[in-house]
Amino acid sequence: MTTSTSARAGVGPARAGSTPAPALAARTRGLRKTYGSTVAVDNVDLDLPEGAVLGMLGPNGSGKTTTIRMLLGLVRPTRGEVELLGHALPDGAGHALPHVGALVEGPGFHPFLSGRENLRRAAAFEPLLASGSIRGAVEDALERVGLSPAAHRRYRGYSLGMKQRLGLASALLVPRRLIVLDEPTNGLDPAGTREIRRVIAELHAAGSTVLVSSHLLSEIEATCTHVAVLHRGTVVAQGELAELLRSGSQALMITTPDVEEGLNVLRASRISARPAEDGLRVELTGTSAPDVLRALVGAGVAVHEATRPHTGLEDLFARLTEDDGPDRGAEIDVAFEAEEELR
Repeated sequence: MTTSTSARAGVGPARAGSTPAPALAARTRGLRKTYGSTVAVDNVDLDLPEGAVLGMLGPNGSGKTTTIRMLLGLVRPTRGEVELLGHALPDGAGHALPHVGALVEGPGFHPFLSGRENLRRAAAFEPLLASGSIRGAVEDALERVGLSPAAHRRYRGYSLGMKQRLGLASALLVPRRLIVLDEPTNGLDPAGTREIRRVIAELHAAGSTVLVSSHLLSEIEATCTHVAVLHRGTVVAQGELAELLRSGSQALMITTPDVEEGLNVLRASRISARPAEDGLRVELTGTSAPDVLRALVGAGVAVHEATRPHTGLEDLFARLTEDDGPDRGAEIDVAFEAEEELR
């Protein structure tokens, strides 16, 4: 099977001097999914840059899992477009999905077979894996996730963390262009969590694109280059993690030798500020950085530098997902299960 070409945002010739649009491993436009009268996902435009590690964040019922299901062709959208590795779904699923490894909502394996036997069965269905390479691929995958010592044990005796590791091993049986991991550290102890972090770093270094859905903000901050935040079925923020943390700060640091004069100018403009190292810390509540700089410079205050300090991901997430209604998680799960039973 030939390797598919990647999607690019903004199709068309680039203008002279413009920055080329990044290649995308996956994209959605106007994505919507309803289960009866329940809206699980509404008008989601998501960009997953090639080579990125994107953390998908959101409270329970925000639409993360439903979006992932539609990205992988497991659920058909009610409306909207999905493109995966340059192929529009569902028609291009056969070309794209062999290059995608996924661990979604916990792995499912035969309870009475060993971990190794389960993995060999999964490997037999891999279109990109030659039959003569199955044994080596299985052992390599078990080693990568730290499951080799327990590979002979029956799956039914595995802990939740071991089941997660085996599911991840299944996703790593062949080199993938895209890896999708839904709550990959669920049930893992701290050592197991560090192993998952190591695997993600290795995948990133090898050029694979990784999509990670997680509720552990510390893990997202430690492993991801990009973030998409979903709330009540829509994307409320997405982009490079470092840039989002900078833009999410509610403060502005001003380097100036005229601290007292600057304080007087800002207070006269009803802008909250206080002395800080090498200058002033200005709170941007009710104002903006351009307004602050305009007031200072217009009054003759020397401004040597203006920067926004990084905010923590936890603070940014809390501001973006402030609760404005009941928990939608249980409602969406019930609606999804009802639709599945009708199939």
